[in-house]
Amino acid sequence: MRPRLARHAGWATIDLLPSLRNLGPLLGLVVVYLLFCVWAGEAFYSGFNSVTVLTQSVIVTAGALGMTLIIVSGGIDLSVGSQIALATVVVAKILETGASPAAAAAGGIATGALCGLVNGMLITRLKLVPFIITLGTLLIFRGVATGLANEQKIDAPITWLNSLLAKFPDPPWLLVAPGVWLTIILAVVVALGLRNTVLGRHIFAVGSNENTARICGVRVERTKLWIYALGGLLTGVAGLMQFSRLTVGDPTAAKGMELDIIAAVVIGGGSLSGGEGSVTGSVAGAMLMAVIRNGLSMKGVPNYVQDILTGAIIVGAVAIDRWRHRAAD
Repeated sequence: MRPRLARHAGWATIDLLPSLRNLGPLLGLVVVYLLFCVWAGEAFYSGFNSVTVLTQSVIVTAGALGMTLIIVSGGIDLSVGSQIALATVVVAKILETGASPAAAAAGGIATGALCGLVNGMLITRLKLVPFIITLGTLLIFRGVATGLANEQKIDAPITWLNSLLAKFPDPPWLLVAPGVWLTIILAVVVALGLRNTVLGRHIFAVGSNENTARICGVRVERTKLWIYALGGLLTGVAGLMQFSRLTVGDPTAAKGMELDIIAAVVIGGGSLSGGEGSVTGSVAGAMLMAVIRNGLSMKGVPNYVQDILTGAIIVGAVAIDRWRHRAAD
């Protein structure tokens, strides 16, 4: 973000806060990682555990890429966990018919895109806030997933899709799971698109001030449709990764994961007021949560303590965001 001039006590000063803010999540990730290296020891920073942390973060990171677009535009999507579950069911269903793994993967990703498009259409047509719409579709998509699966898990044939999140990739020269590389590529593409395309600029414009964006010629409703469709597509990728981890289509999967995905974006500097956020920050936020959970699990900290700590981090991130906006007003 380009530094901007600000007036203070009669002097023109360079406001570097936005640039420093972008580095905050990365610095936080480094600090937390180093603290766990000291506390948990060699077992934590070993090559095997580092690969494990990267693999564990893939699903939330992929979902956070789509959520970044949505939150930057001033929206929210509470249905992403249900979309992920529905995608796993669709992938398993397609494989069950004997179709190719590529067709199954495409079907799962397209399912996410379709769910996102449905959310976008309801939000733009009904003129209701995204929180209410996606709270409703959270239940709808989960119900569709449960109905398609006949209220049970769907076993699918073993294919190369099951190796997307393998801790020991084949071939070994990949070093990390194919899903990790795919997520990195998607992160680069989304970051470039958000910063260097017309759609990306429109996303920031809509999130900053929707009325002003409309006056300036931005087709707000169409932009929102694109935002939620692309967000759903990336959530479909997260669903494909979830299937790879579970190896089954599970309509009960990813319950509560929408909170982790939203938290990753908020911790990464995304503002729930819209107009602010970055892919780098969201990825750092997802990695930060994965590092904390992995380190605490390694030290035998109970799950309920992990949930309390994660919730405290989310509240702190939102509180800092609100304080920052009040200070800017």
